[in-house]
Amino acid sequence: MTSIFRTAMGDDAFERLHPELRRRFSVGLASGEACTGRGVMSRIWHGPSFVKPFLALGTTRNILVPRAGRDVPFVIENVPYLDSYGRETVSFVRTFAFPGRPRRFDAQMVLGPEGRILDYLGTHQHLATDLTFHAEPDGSLLIRSGEHRFREGPVDVRVPELIGADAEVRESFDEASGRFRIRVRVVNRRFGPLFGYEGSFRAEYGDVRHCGVRAGLRPVREEARA
Repeated sequence: MTSIFRTAMGDDAFERLHPELRRRFSVGLASGEACTGRGVMSRIWHGPSFVKPFLALGTTRNILVPRAGRDVPFVIENVPYLDSYGRETVSFVRTFAFPGRPRRFDAQMVLGPEGRILDYLGTHQHLATDLTFHAEPDGSLLIRSGEHRFREGPVDVRVPELIGADAEVRESFDEASGRFRIRVRVVNRRFGPLFGYEGSFRAEYGDVRHCGVRAGLRPVREEARA
């Protein structure tokens, strides 16, 4: 049994990642490790003013972040667990410590059909997208989103490109500083860049059998459809 990320990428591609990235993306029930990253986002940005209402709406379900800022402390929690449907899940819960009111961006990743990673977004998993993972020549990791779907009750529809967006995540390890570096861009194919952030963090690992899954980390609602 291996991590869901190694399974999705395949052994050859996974082994091309920097060793620190291999450990970070080996978090799972097999390794028994959880990972907590603590650092600073040097920049959090959003697109033109007309996107703000959409970002604010997403905030009600911990999707995206409507505020911009610089040098914002943040925490990312990657904790493996079995969801209500018996699927191994790894949390990607990011908390940004904006002055006055922290903001969260929640995601939960599971291994879906055909060995792909499915990313459920928000507190109620209403949005889902396929992710592809690529090892870059320098040992960094590139993650790209695919088609987005909205799921609620009997509704299961593709999000139109007009209101949907493509996400790109680049994560690397800087040996000089001993820190992970991350850059995220979310872009609408018609309206351009919508939201993004970049920064760095240090990672700490813990035994998930001892630390468990803290209250409030799991979503309020879990979606069965993959």
